[in-house]
Amino acid sequence: MTRHARNCTAGAVYTYHEKKKDTQQSGYGSQRARLSKDSIKDFDCCCLTLQPCKNPVVTPDGYIYDKEAILEYILHQKREIARQLKAFDKQTKKLKEDEAQKQKSEKHSKIKAFVDKEKSIVSKPLNPFIGAGPSKTKEQTEPAGASAAGPSTSTGATGKDKQLPSFWIPSLTPKAEETKLKKPEEKVRCPMSGRPLKMKDLIPVVFKPVNDRDNKTSLIVKQVRYVCAVTGDALGNSVPCAVLRPSGAVVTMDSVERLIKKDMTDPVSGDKLKDRDIIPIQRGGTGFASSGVKLEAKQDGPVMQA
Repeated sequence: MTRHARNCTAGAVYTYHEKKKDTQQSGYGSQRARLSKDSIKDFDCCCLTLQPCKNPVVTPDGYIYDKEAILEYILHQKREIARQLKAFDKQTKKLKEDEAQKQKSEKHSKIKAFVDKEKSIVSKPLNPFIGAGPSKTKEQTEPAGASAAGPSTSTGATGKDKQLPSFWIPSLTPKAEETKLKKPEEKVRCPMSGRPLKMKDLIPVVFKPVNDRDNKTSLIVKQVRYVCAVTGDALGNSVPCAVLRPSGAVVTMDSVERLIKKDMTDPVSGDKLKDRDIIPIQRGGTGFASSGVKLEAKQDGPVMQA
């Protein structure tokens, strides 16, 4: 058997590796890629800034934000909603004025048409000598050229010729109509969940930092930054955790199931808990398994034609 070269193209089979390589180079077909750990947000990072939170708060849906970033977002959305409402009210007022002006012009045109019709009815004195003579035929009573000036079906006799819009004559250039605005929603929605969000819904979060006595290393560089407030276990994307509403402490879901749900008492503040007071944190995935996050990116390209 002869030895083949590494880039031998004499094979009769179009292998999967060759197909994948050609697809990637040509840009045709669907391309998939698995996200690595570097492309996934950590559980304690803000969903807007993607950086570790300095003053973290959590929504009732479990999304963590930096307080400064989420408040700035809410204020920006409120200003945008106010601007859109102002534009919508201005457009509504203009439409009402145009409708009133249209009705006024229609009423004026009807009055003018009625007056013109009344003016055409003129009472003429009767001549007693006309009816005494022999009756005249229709041709004799009608004035000359009356039949020729009768109703015509030509476009010039019925009205003005229609003028089509022209893009070369400024006076005949068609005008684009203004886009009708829809009434904007007055509620500010969460950028992640899409549900209505208010400032009073934000719950302060208290992370318990790991006791490693390392003050020189930056917080974002550390692999383990926080631990559970009850058990002291390290927290990360691979560890499901929750926030307790009364104290804001972050604990693992394992400690919630084994310890906290037995007496439903906050171990930090001592307050009684309800089911809604335990808020699971929405965390990112890891580099190996999906932890509630889709780790596969897909891009659809044009289909290759035969």
